[in-house]
Amino acid sequence: MSDSVFEQKRVLRSEARERRRRAAAATGKQAGERLADNYFKAAAGFANRSPKSAVSGYWPMAEEMDVRPLMARLHAEGHAIALPVVVGKGKPLIFRRWQPGSALGETGFGLHQPSADASELVPEILLVPLLAFDPFGYRLGWGGGFYDRTLAALRKAHPVIAVGVAYAAQQVEQVPRTERDQPLDWVVTEEGYIEIP
Repeated sequence: MSDSVFEQKRVLRSEARERRRRAAAATGKQAGERLADNYFKAAAGFANRSPKSAVSGYWPMAEEMDVRPLMARLHAEGHAIALPVVVGKGKPLIFRRWQPGSALGETGFGLHQPSADASELVPEILLVPLLAFDPFGYRLGWGGGFYDRTLAALRKAHPVIAVGVAYAAQQVEQVPRTERDQPLDWVVTEEGYIEIP
């Protein structure tokens, strides 16, 4: 990554954290339910490829959009649900099965993930957290590159659908990017959804 793109991302990350904090405070706890409603509207455009696709979610930290209502609804409809697990710096994520009521362990940085005895699952749809997104499908994450490496590896193996989940206020004009950044296919917010062309 060039120094200029690295610096642009650093500056945007700081701004985006504050924007997300304000959005979370303004939208309240109902944002996750509204996002779930919009996901199912958007899914009419992609879920028919595999009606019971395995879906990876995440356990929200800080002011991340709460996808737990969506994960519970997907599970109730028969989808296998998984949560991401960090296995090491510079490595893609793996995914372990989750269902409502499953015990989670807390790791560093406030992450919650299934225990090592939960079975691994390869998702076909990924719910991807973010700090900012743009209309071209690029996202700004925390800077570890985990989702970019994971999406690159999964896309080499089989078709996957990456769905960014966010507050509508997290949209920016353009996210700085490099050739390693993996685009999203859709973005779903509490206000609607975007199919990335």
